[in-house]
Amino acid sequence: MKLKQRVALGTFCGIVFFVYKWKEFQDFDKNVKQETFSFSEESIVDQDAIDAEMSRISMNIEKPAMKSNAWEVAKNWIHPRLIYPQNHPQLGWILNQAETSKIKKADILPKGTQLKMLVYLEGNQKAVFKPKRYERDFQVPGKAWNGYDRHNAEIASFHLDRILNFRRAPLVTGRVLDFESEVIPVAAERLSNTFKIVDGRKCFYGVCYYCNEEEYACVDENGKMEGSVTLWFPEDKKLEKIRHPYQRTYNDEKKAKWETDEEYCNKYVKKIEPYNKGNRLLDVMDTAVFDFFIGNGDRHHYEIFKDTPDAMLLLLDNAKSFGNASLDDLSILAPLRQCCLLRQSTYDRLVFLRNGLLTKLLAEAMKNDPIAPVLHESHIQAIERRMPIIFQTIQGCVDKLGKENVIMEVWKGQE
Repeated sequence: MKLKQRVALGTFCGIVFFVYKWKEFQDFDKNVKQETFSFSEESIVDQDAIDAEMSRISMNIEKPAMKSNAWEVAKNWIHPRLIYPQNHPQLGWILNQAETSKIKKADILPKGTQLKMLVYLEGNQKAVFKPKRYERDFQVPGKAWNGYDRHNAEIASFHLDRILNFRRAPLVTGRVLDFESEVIPVAAERLSNTFKIVDGRKCFYGVCYYCNEEEYACVDENGKMEGSVTLWFPEDKKLEKIRHPYQRTYNDEKKAKWETDEEYCNKYVKKIEPYNKGNRLLDVMDTAVFDFFIGNGDRHHYEIFKDTPDAMLLLLDNAKSFGNASLDDLSILAPLRQCCLLRQSTYDRLVFLRNGLLTKLLAEAMKNDPIAPVLHESHIQAIERRMPIIFQTIQGCVDKLGKENVIMEVWKGQE
């Protein structure tokens, strides 16, 4: 055989061998990925399961037999790892009571940075009233923590908490107050001192860290004030405030450690209590997913039930959410991306809720709220858009560490 023929034959054989090996590698790689993590395929949800979820999310507001005090029922629900049960026929009734019960007293609430009122409902229940500051279609410019509190964000976040089956957010409902008859007659003097008339409308500016006479909330042309009502925890459920390990500096010139070091979680967070084992770090991961869905970049601290073993991270104060529907702030997912951990039950729930089911259930949950529609359509679309981003983040972790090192129900800590 001549030299040129031998070279040609050798080249041909080499090409055939390369193609064979390349296909073998692709098949192997494909099988490995399918074996370790197969959420890239369309999830198939049984219609009966969807119908059951729709039924669970809808609520009955009728007063149950043999029950006279909604607040006592809600109080007895609270446990270290949940605030309300997964599916309880009295939830709708309790929220309806928060919407309709007579206000016995209205006062200032200086705690926090945003304008609100403390109200005492008939039956001895404290609640926080956050007034409407923006129209539904207003897009808050700037960062994911800018702007006033959004009352409707508290409501939507509560229902999202229900759908994700976290059950860590306090009970919230919308309410429309007649300011003249429901607030003014029962207002404490220090609240009355913040009342003012602006363009013929009654307003209040309250007392808080950022409150002042020039930033007030007013009634509408009918003398009504729309807002959200969040039930206060019972007095025996004391809260402990803890600095979030992923707290921001809120200063573009000075970054937090986690913003400049992708190994921050492995170097610091996973090595310190209470994050080095147990539920707390997995709670932080759940919260990152939750906050990314709602666009909340303001989780600088969090609360737990004080002196309570294995207390959960509570999803309180979600009013800086749903500000800018076009902004997907990936920094909110930094805990998930850097720690590469996610609770198995959370992952399973996300898979179940893919392909539009999450927003379908959320719309069903919110449709009968007193201030419906709670969210503008742009925010519903934003939730849809953010779901695959969450899965992409999980996939990046699994590609790097393997599914068994990322998805788990119990965090046992580092070896």
